[in-house]
Amino acid sequence: MIATALAALVPPGDVVEVRALSDRFTHSGYFDDLTRCAEAVAALDADPDLKGIYITLNRVDPALLARRANRVKMRLSRSDPTTSDADILSRRWLPVDLDPVRPSGVSSTDDEHEAALRKADEIALWLSDRGFPAPIRADSGNGAHLLYAVDLANDDGGLVKGVLTTLDALFSDEHVTVDTANSNPARIWKLYGTCSRKGDHTPERPHRRARMLSVPGEVEAVSLDLLRSIAALLPTEAPAPTSKGIDLGRWLSEHGIGVRSTRPWQGGTLYVLEDCPFSGAHHDGAFAIQFPSGAVHAGCHHASCGGGVQRWPELREKHEPKKKREEVPPPPPPPSPAPEVREWAMEILTYADPLRFLLDTFNREHVGDRIVAECLVMSLASQSVENTNGLHVSVSGTSGKGKSHACTTMLRQVPEGYRMAGSVSNKALYYHDDLRAGTVFLFDDVSLSDDLQEVLKAATANFRQRIEHRTVTPDRKLQVCRIPDRCVWWLARVEDPGDDQVMNRMLTVWIDDSVEQDARVLAHMKEAEAREDGGDGEDADLPICRAVWDILKEERLHVSVPYAGRIQFTVTANRRNPGILFDLIKASALLHRFQREEYDGGIRANRQDFETAARIYAAINGESGGQETKLTKNEAAALETVAAMGWTQFTIRMLQSALGLSYHQTYRILNGYTSRGTTYSGLLEKCPAVSYFDTMITEDGPGQVVRRREHLFSFDPAVYRRWAFGAGVWIDEGDDDDRDGGPGPSDPSSIPAGLPRDGSAGREVESVGNGSGSLSTSTDRETRLSLSTGVQQHTHAHERTGVGAGVCGCGCEPRNDESDPPISAEHGERRERAAHLGPLADAAPRNPLKNGGSAERILQDPLPGVLEHAEFTRVSTDLGRCTLCGEGRAVFVSEDRRTRLCEGCYARLVRAWNVQKGIA
Repeated sequence: MIATALAALVPPGDVVEVRALSDRFTHSGYFDDLTRCAEAVAALDADPDLKGIYITLNRVDPALLARRANRVKMRLSRSDPTTSDADILSRRWLPVDLDPVRPSGVSSTDDEHEAALRKADEIALWLSDRGFPAPIRADSGNGAHLLYAVDLANDDGGLVKGVLTTLDALFSDEHVTVDTANSNPARIWKLYGTCSRKGDHTPERPHRRARMLSVPGEVEAVSLDLLRSIAALLPTEAPAPTSKGIDLGRWLSEHGIGVRSTRPWQGGTLYVLEDCPFSGAHHDGAFAIQFPSGAVHAGCHHASCGGGVQRWPELREKHEPKKKREEVPPPPPPPSPAPEVREWAMEILTYADPLRFLLDTFNREHVGDRIVAECLVMSLASQSVENTNGLHVSVSGTSGKGKSHACTTMLRQVPEGYRMAGSVSNKALYYHDDLRAGTVFLFDDVSLSDDLQEVLKAATANFRQRIEHRTVTPDRKLQVCRIPDRCVWWLARVEDPGDDQVMNRMLTVWIDDSVEQDARVLAHMKEAEAREDGGDGEDADLPICRAVWDILKEERLHVSVPYAGRIQFTVTANRRNPGILFDLIKASALLHRFQREEYDGGIRANRQDFETAARIYAAINGESGGQETKLTKNEAAALETVAAMGWTQFTIRMLQSALGLSYHQTYRILNGYTSRGTTYSGLLEKCPAVSYFDTMITEDGPGQVVRRREHLFSFDPAVYRRWAFGAGVWIDEGDDDDRDGGPGPSDPSSIPAGLPRDGSAGREVESVGNGSGSLSTSTDRETRLSLSTGVQQHTHAHERTGVGAGVCGCGCEPRNDESDPPISAEHGERRERAAHLGPLADAAPRNPLKNGGSAERILQDPLPGVLEHAEFTRVSTDLGRCTLCGEGRAVFVSEDRRTRLCEGCYARLVRAWNVQKGIA
């Protein structure tokens, strides 16, 4: 029987893995000789300790034969791999497993076993009525199997899972369930002819031998169309709610509709009905589902009743024919801004700096995170640029550090009719009839399912086009639902979404979770709590911000970048990143569209737009994000720590000690992990400077020598520097006319008579000075304009980077040097006034060791920021004992040679630096 089963399931010459499971061990072998395979399985089956013997159903990579060629290795170790999903070349079978409901770890009773076999016959008949060919029918020993031949790729787009999910919804009950976990390609399957030994063999729950019940004479593959038709019968996501506040369970009870069973399904509840309310020809097959959103789907799996199509409106009308149900009126159009508010917004767009005005309004409610806010503003501006692919934003960082608050604060500046926040099911967006082109979708700590990521990929890849979804109405007519064009997506998450195709289309920016930011937020909270005016009302500038976006959303302009040919990139491996820079330039120009040079049908971006875009691009490729590297903040800090420690080789425990994280957290940073079906890559996959190999470590134990395996990671600092710091952009200067002129927002010559030129008009300004560039709480129109036209100035001890002319390497506002145009007296006065309103950033802590401080006294009570790890160098010469602990051998020495640190104390220093940077 074993040889017959192998011949039916495995084509000649293909490689198959045999895997036998016991309580403590796994045995495995790979075979392309089915005769030898049957012999090996028969020998395994004689072992009474084995719980079951399984094989891979789908086509395995032939290279895996070399792991254990035509032999079974007993008691696999952790280093012995078995077949993974990535090792499957294609799918050969659609596996339907009917499992009786019973306690885990025991065999089924005869009644439970028979119930599973009857359910298999019921499903096979139902699928046959819909055109499915005959399957292999089998007895698994405890339940029943149906195997349908298919010809699908490894990545089938969720088709097998969709079919199993439909069968689960339509046929699973309190006695027998359809196992939906069998959808992954490398799933192993009970080998017929072998014994199933779950728990002890008892008269009531005996061990049985798995066997094939019937095999068709010619195995015919199920067509794609048939598979898709079954997968699409039931919604795996909620339809649009058609009922307001209905409790489906109560509704069924109140109208005398009997419920046979209930169970969780897709986050909601599935009700299996006692009788079919749609037909008297049968009693079984009817169901109703209530989704978490409140939406209801009802139907019957019999073909005469529509085969599972939506019939809830019909069912409700049948039981409530005379009751006039309240219709939910469509939402009224958002009110237009008051004329004076629109006038103020227009003046800011025409004569001031709208970007700065929007950011300052943002920072009065949310402290810091200026780069995050700029990315969100540029995302909004990109919606009105004709020739753009759209800018979408992924904000990541430690939980509780302000990701959600930053996004919701900026979302409040968007007109109400263009914003949507909260959780939605996979395709619910398609069913929102009132969605507008240019809507902002905010997903706040929402786990993106595979289907929702597919929606996101489609919407971001086709930004300028509507995205369509085709479905069937209750009367079985085609219905086309759409997500409008030019929608942008904001994701606020602890980690990145996991899908590289999603991340490549987004601005990836980190929230500021440093200790300094914590202090600023706390100070801001204290200031707000101390206010006596309540402080709960809406900021007076928010209506103006919404009016700004109302005006800009009326625009749809082509933006040209005349100097595009002279923009240079140090790295172009990811071809989407240069496009992101160009889109940032266009978004900046669109924000200043009333101040840019126009031509027929569009505007020209000027050099200031490049400087703004290059500054943001530099920030999200450095201190504020991982645009090019796709690193999370913790991953970037881990690499900086390894570089700072001077390691060329390290272990997880070494890095754990330096980071101050748990072993589990450090392991995930290096190796990645899988959560809720989504795989998150680690540094081993992301960074070419990091690799690892297995090694054996010998340690002296009490009276013995202990040897253990260890992963030893290697680090190439030269490769790391080239890879991590290579995302620079600049403009090659030339003699040609770029035609990138046009007045900038801070050009005093562009401000007409009657508007303030020196920033002194209007009411007295209240300085905020929170370190984030937030300037004023004034609501006076002229004061707003004067502050928005001013440009703050500050100096730095460090050199400018090569990200573009006039761009400061720290990511602050552009500053003037010899290449900038002359500053008029009036303009200079306005800048001077703005500079006194509040610092852009807190002053960096001074190092007492550089200013005559006592190293001995400082080391007695070391504080974060007193010693800087960057001042120390690893040396190989004998330095004596550590200055700090007095015990360890010193291997690091400071620049002045006065301070010596051992490996452990230097790690503490780096760890304190990590805490300052907000490593969680």
